[in-house]
Amino acid sequence: MVNITLPDGSIKKFETAPTGLEVARSISEGLARDCVAMELDGQLQDIYRPIDADAALRLITTRDEEALDIMRHSAAHVMAQAILRLNDKAKLTIGPVIDDGFYYDIDMEPISEDDFAKIEAEMRKIVKEKLPIRREDISKTDALVLYKDEPYKLEMIEDLPDRTISLYRQGEFVDLCRGPHVPHTGFVKAFKLMKVSGAYWRADQSKAQLQRVYGTAYFDKKALKAYLTFLEEARKRNHRKIGEAQELFSFHDEAPGMPFFHPKGMVMWNLLLDFWREAHQAAGYVETKTPIMLQRKLWERSGHWENYRENMYTTVVDDIEYAIKPMNCPGGMLLYKNRPHSYRELPLRAAEIGLVHRHEMSGVLSGLFRVRAFHQDDAHIFMTPDQIEAEILGVLRLVEIIYGAFGLGFHLELSTRPEKSIGTDEQWEIATNGLRSALESYHADYQLNEGDGAFYGPKIDIHIKDALGRTWQCGTIQLDMSLPERFDLNYVDRDNQRQRPIMIHRTVLGSLERFFGILIEHFAGKYPLWMTPVQAVVLPINDDLAPYAGSVRDDLAAAGLRVELDDRAESLNKKVRESQLRQIPLILTIGAKEQAADTLAVRTLDGKVRYGVSRDAFLDTVLAHIRNRKLDLTIFGD
Repeated sequence: MVNITLPDGSIKKFETAPTGLEVARSISEGLARDCVAMELDGQLQDIYRPIDADAALRLITTRDEEALDIMRHSAAHVMAQAILRLNDKAKLTIGPVIDDGFYYDIDMEPISEDDFAKIEAEMRKIVKEKLPIRREDISKTDALVLYKDEPYKLEMIEDLPDRTISLYRQGEFVDLCRGPHVPHTGFVKAFKLMKVSGAYWRADQSKAQLQRVYGTAYFDKKALKAYLTFLEEARKRNHRKIGEAQELFSFHDEAPGMPFFHPKGMVMWNLLLDFWREAHQAAGYVETKTPIMLQRKLWERSGHWENYRENMYTTVVDDIEYAIKPMNCPGGMLLYKNRPHSYRELPLRAAEIGLVHRHEMSGVLSGLFRVRAFHQDDAHIFMTPDQIEAEILGVLRLVEIIYGAFGLGFHLELSTRPEKSIGTDEQWEIATNGLRSALESYHADYQLNEGDGAFYGPKIDIHIKDALGRTWQCGTIQLDMSLPERFDLNYVDRDNQRQRPIMIHRTVLGSLERFFGILIEHFAGKYPLWMTPVQAVVLPINDDLAPYAGSVRDDLAAAGLRVELDDRAESLNKKVRESQLRQIPLILTIGAKEQAADTLAVRTLDGKVRYGVSRDAFLDTVLAHIRNRKLDLTIFGD
């Protein structure tokens, strides 16, 4: 007798060991048709595997979160099978699931996206065949024989311990795999190959270069279409293309991964910093600045030399080793230690926009999202133990203000002690409990990430959500009891005794460069009026009106607007169209009527034109909109 406990607590009894599918059928045929896999005593398993002992069972259907990854793993096998049918000389390596899809690394002649239609056609045949996907367990010896002509699989098998090895078979195709998989290839209903790139075997440039073929898959065509529509919208918002078109920033071979900001980009950069400084000043922060290059002994003391050395740029000056800072923390420790402190000063909130450098592999550099040189809006908050919760809540309130100004929502994740860390067990327990207590007081749901903290302390990661629903990890709050110990930081308490401060590391924007890129894509290049590089353009309809239009431009600029004059000998329609493509929010056309009445014709990005607007009324409305940092681009209402 086998007793199966279902999630609702009910128990089903079977005389012989049932498969997960048989359990599903005992409930309903509809459920059985929808089952992808099962969770048996907390472990994902194939739905066809027998259950030979009492167990807790959860059936995984196409509606469950885990189902999509399981199906995409099977889709990777379907793609590999299709490629082998088309090219029997191809040699397989690995084919994992990734965010939004899967890939397979294959040793074969280079292919291009032009080959995708042929591969997808073969995949559709395999899906239509509804080939059962079944697990087989064999010995390592038998696996070596089976894969004697597959060099990459042989290498993988050799690295495995002497134990049973699992394979998955679908028709003539057999792959080395842990599983689980969907019951048959017919579950891979909607798929598309996305791109192909080169990849070295095991990421080793001395080894063979493979073809990495990426794809995605969904359980229905509607979901796939929605995803492809999302990708198309994301492509339109690509910050690199918009940044180039709007002359905001550029990259150059002379400094890989290190952005150059152009004048219009610097306008936005400085406006962002002005807002950041205003919000921090209101929250009781002081601003500091530390050098970008410090001696090796400092980094050894902080623990970075041991734990972060591979990401640091170093040099030698006067026979002394230096490192360009990858983060601002050690410099902040020296600033605090520069003079004695009293408990009356705490909490002390010191913020820094610090230029840091981190060595990233060239293959992962990605516009402003992944760079080697960036500015981090660090802050170090020094406090007494009883101030921990209040200070963390203060940071979260500051986060609300800053993200809210851009219409960005966020969610929180708590990450605990990693394997590679510094500090005592007691310090980690106090720090982790402090973060957890603050999150509970904040009354917001949060996700727990075990073992994903910084090497010097647990952290709260703050993930923002943009206009497309994508999430980005920008802000972080890290509670650190180790660096104050390493740097022997102190304060004098009310009993005139020296005590060790507790310290919070925190960022809100994170990398300013990355946040800048996120804003470009979030707004699709159509920014709120207060932060757009050019707020208005004045267009005279003929050359005779150019001097008057120039005086209008001068007056508006004197009032504080960022305004340009376009008096080129081009048609008005062309100049309007070009201004719209540049996403200039206010297009002011000047004709004879406007000159005579001293008014403006105002065209906004919603396509509406308002005639006879007086300069005073225009400035009152626009300057109030800017002063309040409004997000709404319908500046004049309906």
